[in-house]
Amino acid sequence: MTTPILATKLYIPPPRPDAVFRSRLVEQLDDDLCLSPAFARKLTLISAPAGFGKTTLISEWIAGCERPAAWLSLDEEDSDSARFLTYLIAALRTVVPQVGESVLGALQSPQPPPTEAILTTLVNDLTASPGNLVLVLDDYHVIDAPQVDDALTFLVEHLPPQLHLVITTREDPDLPLARLRVRGQLTELRVDDLRFTHAETTEFLNRVMGLNISTADVAALETRTEGWIAGLQLAAISMQGHGDTTTFIQSFTGSHRFVMDYLVEEVLHQQPAHVQTFLLYTSILDRLCGPLCDAVLLNESGAAQAALAHLEQANLFLVPLDNERRWYRYHHLFAELLRQQLRQSADASSGHTEIDDAELHIRASVWYEENGFELDAFHHAAVADDIERAWRLIENTGVPLYFRGAAHPIRNWLESLSKTVLDNNPALWVLYGWVAMATFENAQAEPKLQAAEAALQKLEPDDSAQDSVRDLAGRIAALRAMLAANHYQSDMIIAQSQRALELLHPNNLYMRTVVMRTLAIAYQFRGERAAARAAYAEAIAMSEASGNLFVNILATTGLGIVQLSDNQLHQAAESYQRALELIGDPDQPMACSAYLGLARIHYEWNDLDRAQQYGEQSVQLARQIDIVDVSASGELFLAKLALAQGDVAQAAALLAELEQVVYQRGFVRQIPAVAAAQVHIMLHRGDVTGAAYLAQAHDLPLSQARVYRAQGDPAKALSVLERYRQQMEAKGWHDERLKAIVLEMLAHDALGETDMALRILDEALSLAAPGGLMRTFVDEGPPMQHLLFEASARGIMPGHVTQLLVAFEAETQKHNGSASLCDQPLVESLSQRELEVLRLIADGLSNREIGEQLFLAQDTVKGHNRRIYGKLDVQRRTEAVARAREIGLL
Repeated sequence: MTTPILATKLYIPPPRPDAVFRSRLVEQLDDDLCLSPAFARKLTLISAPAGFGKTTLISEWIAGCERPAAWLSLDEEDSDSARFLTYLIAALRTVVPQVGESVLGALQSPQPPPTEAILTTLVNDLTASPGNLVLVLDDYHVIDAPQVDDALTFLVEHLPPQLHLVITTREDPDLPLARLRVRGQLTELRVDDLRFTHAETTEFLNRVMGLNISTADVAALETRTEGWIAGLQLAAISMQGHGDTTTFIQSFTGSHRFVMDYLVEEVLHQQPAHVQTFLLYTSILDRLCGPLCDAVLLNESGAAQAALAHLEQANLFLVPLDNERRWYRYHHLFAELLRQQLRQSADASSGHTEIDDAELHIRASVWYEENGFELDAFHHAAVADDIERAWRLIENTGVPLYFRGAAHPIRNWLESLSKTVLDNNPALWVLYGWVAMATFENAQAEPKLQAAEAALQKLEPDDSAQDSVRDLAGRIAALRAMLAANHYQSDMIIAQSQRALELLHPNNLYMRTVVMRTLAIAYQFRGERAAARAAYAEAIAMSEASGNLFVNILATTGLGIVQLSDNQLHQAAESYQRALELIGDPDQPMACSAYLGLARIHYEWNDLDRAQQYGEQSVQLARQIDIVDVSASGELFLAKLALAQGDVAQAAALLAELEQVVYQRGFVRQIPAVAAAQVHIMLHRGDVTGAAYLAQAHDLPLSQARVYRAQGDPAKALSVLERYRQQMEAKGWHDERLKAIVLEMLAHDALGETDMALRILDEALSLAAPGGLMRTFVDEGPPMQHLLFEASARGIMPGHVTQLLVAFEAETQKHNGSASLCDQPLVESLSQRELEVLRLIADGLSNREIGEQLFLAQDTVKGHNRRIYGKLDVQRRTEAVARAREIGLL
């Protein structure tokens, strides 16, 4: 699931041993870095046109700097914000290995988290890290993305004091430079600072380049190049072949542009023909290594690595990217000029063979594809305008590139294509739609699909292309199904998924797997759990056969959700753990549902500490995904957990905050669950009227049954529960059926029908025991505890009953240790009849006397006593009277 990091982008260029040491600039950089924390500057900006030695200066400075440094060489692909942040964190981790560990994997997922969340975590990690460090962003001018500028602005404004940022660029970045300048937090080196002085020019020309020219000639060349280091270097290389350097220098006139063109011609044309060809043909590459250059040159002898070593030794603008000298790049200015010469390919006397640079890009694309660099292969195919190859590289690599962190480069390529090209290639319109979804621009997807259908209608494909047309129509239906899933439109999902499966080519395993998982979601939305289970199982099998790891993770998690709803807790735990194994380390946002499932399972197993850990982990990951409501489910679970731990205030606060979020974000599927939790808390606090209103307003049968019990009308609760249980049995919803059965038994017990309650308890325990469910019973409090005591006395399922009674005993000890009895609200209000019995108990009447006064049988009085004890959380008559006086009932 992770995108490989190119280590060469993190390589710090070593200072050249024969370079001119620029002590005045190095000392300035040192001075700014050594200021006290109160006056420390956040940012050093090195801004100047190409060829002024920006990178060379910083590499020299870092070599002598006492602070450890991280380096990131930027390229155009880093304009994708997720890729930029991934490499930024990877660079920092070369110095501080633990930084960003919790979010690095999330950035490489199909749904990267919000940038601010990533940077907040990163800043916190850096703040907690010991020691100072420097981060260099080299060649920031290649970035063309407001999102990246915004991310860097956030980082600069919240930069911890131990981190100093250095940016080299040809143009000022879109950062708050004026504000930093006013605050004294910015160091700037610009063209006038970077120009070679007369002394530096003399040292460079005579010592480094070995020209031994006169002071007058140095001054003349300095004047003509205006201290431009690249110009001096190009001139020096040209002069190495001239005897009369004075005449050569005097011939220099004009602007930098003309001087640049002239010098490149001089440098290039002084090389042997085979070197010229090598330079021109390989100039299309952003990075060079021997085998790649051999492929571009169609060189079967494998001599390119030696040629690169020769170019480096000859000082022909080649920059090493690793210590082993395997990867290089050309100086950016030199590469641009070489590419210009290649495009012109003008003069037959230039010593090289004319060739279409598109062919060179195709050769590079082939090599990159064969060596596993799909994104680079796509880039060169796109530059070559080979649409068919580019499309194949995007789609036919297992998981499409747009789901592997390359959605933004692909979108940029599609935006560059004309409507005519897109209409002539409807597959590109469909691709455009999928990329829109991958970049969270769902509203843009449907217009692209409609354009694809319009383009298909205009085409007249031959018979051999019919399968491709059908498959394309299947892709359209598959995307529409996924878009419908975002809006919980189950009927639309099923219709479009079935259409997709009919049309997709049998060999299109990736897309068919995606559709099967989407179909499972639709069945889950409709409550057809058996169908959802079967669809998830098929999606898992298909994903394993096709190597579709992404869908495998999602389908395995979905299967766990269905298993949990069927009270198959052990099987569900295995599914969730399997999903986490597939995701690997570090955790990614897509793991949030698996962690939430494990939290619910361990809660039900009465392992509240583990449940808390998994629940918090789920919420932390889910908040990084801005388009799903798993975070709401996680926070609802944490509220339930707080209530179980006796922290009613915390539970209520969490629910109040969650209610606002649910309504603001439109998470309508969460509203009934939030309301049910609020009913539970209201009953816990004795607010029966508020609970009744909420249960009725949201049509919550189980909550309504609880309200009726609290109102002293268990018979009415039974009428609701029996109807609801029958509905759940018809649907096959085992979790809801068990909840209804548990409340039924308590209602019968409240009616004094102990034998019936125990028969139902036996049924409930039989349903719960295979999955090890405990909190379903424990959460019902003392009324359930007393019923379990009776079950234990009658020998009903002794093993599971004993476990539950032990759990109840632990609950009692925990609550007694954390709060006095008078601080604990009633779990359930006393009915009017129970209050009458309680007052007579307080008057000292026996059970027989109470029965005679209220015209009740003694067994009925005993039943009332048991319920009163349970609601007051006491064991005997005297404790009941004392507790009632403490809370104002007497």
